[in-house]
Amino acid sequence: MEEDSYFTIKAVAEGIYKEKGSKFYAFAYPVSNEDEIKSCLQELKKQYYDARHHCYAYILGKDKLNYRSNDDGEPGNSAGPPILGQIRSKELTDVLVVVVRYFGGTKLGVGGLITAYKTSTQEALENAEIITKYLEKEFKITFEYPQMNDVMKLVKDFDLKILDQYFEQDCVMRLIVREKYANELELKLKKIDGLRLKVY
Repeated sequence: MEEDSYFTIKAVAEGIYKEKGSKFYAFAYPVSNEDEIKSCLQELKKQYYDARHHCYAYILGKDKLNYRSNDDGEPGNSAGPPILGQIRSKELTDVLVVVVRYFGGTKLGVGGLITAYKTSTQEALENAEIITKYLEKEFKITFEYPQMNDVMKLVKDFDLKILDQYFEQDCVMRLIVREKYANELELKLKKIDGLRLKVY
């Protein structure tokens, strides 16, 4: 894996585990910040309002230093840490997994709970499409129509993502570039006559 790349999941994926009447529904989400995590949790709690537990874990950032797990009322370390462990074992980041538990009337014990949370998470992550992402930078450029060809050539050469663009008196574009190529792109953009550049 390259220095500026990391693994995450492409879209929401689900898994389920049943044991002694209890059902464990696992939902894996691609997330990029804590606000997204909060809204995923709120949605699930609304949808599965009658479930006894909504246990979760997440890891954010390429360095994987921003992480958290929550047992949501299950015995200590029987739910959140097994979920977190599965995210780590797949070497993923920018991922949230929530496991919604419906209690079936029979207690599973701590060992049984660890197995249930681990297995349901594992299934959700196995059902997810794992993708490689790269650290990126955002550029905003403002230029005039005669420079359009030069700009579009760089968009093609650097395989840039265009976030948005509008063409009125001036042309304005917001572009995403892989961080690894940001300096090189910046130098080339600065050579285009009259182009104004802002890096985020």
